[in-house]
Amino acid sequence: MDLIEVYIQEVTRRLPEKSRADIALELQSTIRDMLPDDYNEEEVKDVLSKLGSPAALAAGYRDQPMHLIGPRYFDVYVSLLKMILPIAAAIALISVAAEFIFDFHRDDAIINMVLGLMGYGVWRLIEVAIQVFFWLTIVFAVIERMDKGKEQHPLSPSLKPWTPDDLKSITYIPKKKAISKCEVFGSLMWTAIWATLYFYADRLMGVYRGGGEGLEFQIAAVNQEVLLGYWPIVVVIIALEVGLALYKLIIGQWTKRMAIFNTVLELFATIVFIFILLNPNLLQPEFTAYMSDLFSISAAQFKSWLLGGIVIVFIFYAGMSIFDGVRKSRIQ
Repeated sequence: MDLIEVYIQEVTRRLPEKSRADIALELQSTIRDMLPDDYNEEEVKDVLSKLGSPAALAAGYRDQPMHLIGPRYFDVYVSLLKMILPIAAAIALISVAAEFIFDFHRDDAIINMVLGLMGYGVWRLIEVAIQVFFWLTIVFAVIERMDKGKEQHPLSPSLKPWTPDDLKSITYIPKKKAISKCEVFGSLMWTAIWATLYFYADRLMGVYRGGGEGLEFQIAAVNQEVLLGYWPIVVVIIALEVGLALYKLIIGQWTKRMAIFNTVLELFATIVFIFILLNPNLLQPEFTAYMSDLFSISAAQFKSWLLGGIVIVFIFYAGMSIFDGVRKSRIQ
């Protein structure tokens, strides 16, 4: 068996058909020049070892990389993947919650709806993650193969070759001041949860009683018409919260400007929701009567306790959020 011919065959079969003959002749000449006049098998093996694996040598002749996404674009690829996935996941969960709440009927068992929402939500998250990963990978794989530049140094997130000057545009972020992507995802999820509860309160908030198939919805707690009467300003709050979450994702750390925006948003949202809670027609009379009988207190006393407790929770949460934002923005 002629090891030289086999080696050349292993190299050229990995190359385009039109270039195989020329490269085969070039390789044969190179190998012959590296061998003595009277060579043996061991000397052939030594020369072939120096040339390296046929696959690696063939890669050197190819115009396109063998890897899917190489080191030149890998950092940019991973950065975009980390940025897009949380946003896509939050949007997917919001759409799933809206679908289930919209199709939910009071006669349905709440436990079945919750379990279905959890199962379908997990499946939708997996589906969205696969879709984002697939299409982003395809895009960068195409970019990798269209890049005909000889320089293959890794690119910075700005899609330019890295230089020490890039460090001047990077701000050092202390660990305690940084905003994690989990925090951003949590903010988006919380906005999705309370928005869903607000616009479908008459289907979700109320009295549930045990039935043949689990818990069944019996009495609505709130008057949905009252809540929908404030929908324009509530939508503004939702948009501001989503905008703040995306701003956190982009900046990556607490700043004074962000802390001010967060403070204004928390105060604005708290005032709006306290104003809504003080509406005398917010609670359904049937719900108030049922709960007052359950706790053996007057309807007015129950409303005072319930709404007062919710107001305290709103104020406490807003205060903690404002304090945490201001504290982190002051960290040097």
